[in-house]
Amino acid sequence: MVRLTADLILESPQYFNAVREREIDLRGNKIAVIENLGATEDLFDSIDLSDNEIVKLEGFPLLRRLSTLLLCNNRITRISPQLGTHLPKLQTLVLANNRITNLADLDPLASLGHSLTSLSLIDNTVVKKPKYRLYAIHLLPKLRLLDFQKVKLKERQEAESTFGKDKAAAAAAKRVSANTFVPGEALADAGGPGQGGAAAAAAVGGEKEGGGEGPGAAASAAAAAAKQGPTPEQITAIKAAISTAQTLEEVARLEKALQSGQLPSDIKVPAADTDKTSQPMEAD
Repeated sequence: MVRLTADLILESPQYFNAVREREIDLRGNKIAVIENLGATEDLFDSIDLSDNEIVKLEGFPLLRRLSTLLLCNNRITRISPQLGTHLPKLQTLVLANNRITNLADLDPLASLGHSLTSLSLIDNTVVKKPKYRLYAIHLLPKLRLLDFQKVKLKERQEAESTFGKDKAAAAAAKRVSANTFVPGEALADAGGPGQGGAAAAAAVGGEKEGGGEGPGAAASAAAAAAKQGPTPEQITAIKAAISTAQTLEEVARLEKALQSGQLPSDIKVPAADTDKTSQPMEAD
């Protein structure tokens, strides 16, 4: 890991880029933390911090001149809510190939709503979330380009009708984003505390207490499983359904099912293979 020091800033290449912006090149230095940028003396229109190891987009001093910030190929997961205060004239922000996951992670970008006209989040998990483009357009009313695609008037109108006055819709979209299954993304909650693992343990406990006989034991196990949360199979099935949902109402219904553990009748969970050696032996 290399620190972003005043010496590194002074030794880095400085030039006019293709669009005649004065730029400093800080690429590929294995920088993990943004710091000491006051040493630039606010002399640059563009700062290129691509190909580093930055985790948090924070640590900027007041840079009134900066209009372009390039941060491709880092490890950014969090954005400072004060970004717009420190970078009041930022117009272009490129965050391609980072680790921004959910719609809620984009909320701090609202501080740039007065200035940002171009944003790229290509190759972040968040771009696969439902309503991603509409939510980003809602946060940034001056945005003209999102992921190098022009923001259309129809999208602005839809973003306004979806999120503009309905705070509940925005909150629901963020919750759904956090719960949406994306192919290739790990199911962090599957089998975890309070989810499938706890539900399975509760069901097994119910069987042991009741000796595995009679409707009372089965009912107790089912009640315990419902109380603890959905099983891993249910989580997978519901999240897959959420990812293909076409309306907010359908998303809300599936989200409620995910929280309650009650599987909707229109969702089928494949039966898991059971190891015969793990089954309790029946009494003669």
